[in-house]
Amino acid sequence: MKTNKPNIDPALVREIANLLSESDLTEIEVQHEDLRIRVVRTAPTVYAAPAPIAVAAPAPVAAVAAAPASAAIEDVAKHPGAVASPMVGTAYLSPEPGARAFIDIGTVVKEGQTLLIVEAMKTMNAIPAPRAGTVTRILVENAQPVEYGEPLVIIE
Repeated sequence: MKTNKPNIDPALVREIANLLSESDLTEIEVQHEDLRIRVVRTAPTVYAAPAPIAVAAPAPVAAVAAAPASAAIEDVAKHPGAVASPMVGTAYLSPEPGARAFIDIGTVVKEGQTLLIVEAMKTMNAIPAPRAGTVTRILVENAQPVEYGEPLVIIE
C-alpha cells in the first residue's frame, strides 16, 4: 500500500532552519514539485523582571503599633508639601552617576530649583520645586522606578 506522503529529508529541513537562523529572516518556504517545506522562527518569550521593592528601615515597635502601615503611606501622599512625580519613569537624585545629589535632607530650595530627574522614554526631565522651603524627606532611592503621582520629596 502506497501513501501519498512525500519523503521529507530531515537534513534538508535542518539546512533550511540553519539558513533561517543565519539571516534576519523569520520565515522561509521552499516548494519543489509536490513537496513544500515552511520553517518559521518565533520570537522567544520575554518576561519582564519584577520592579524592585524599596525596603525601608524598620520602624520602632511602638510606632508600628500606633499607626498602621497603610495610614503612613496615605499620609505621605496627602502631605501638603509632597512633590509628586508628573510621569512614569526612573528617578535619579543626581545629574549623572557619581555626581553630587541635587538635594539632601535639610536643603533649602527655591521655587523652580531642580529636585531630581525622572527619566522617561530616554528623556531626562528635571523635576522643579513647586515652592520654596526645606527638604524634610526624600521618598525615593537613586535609580528607582516611579509611578505617576507617586510622592518623591516633601518640602516644608
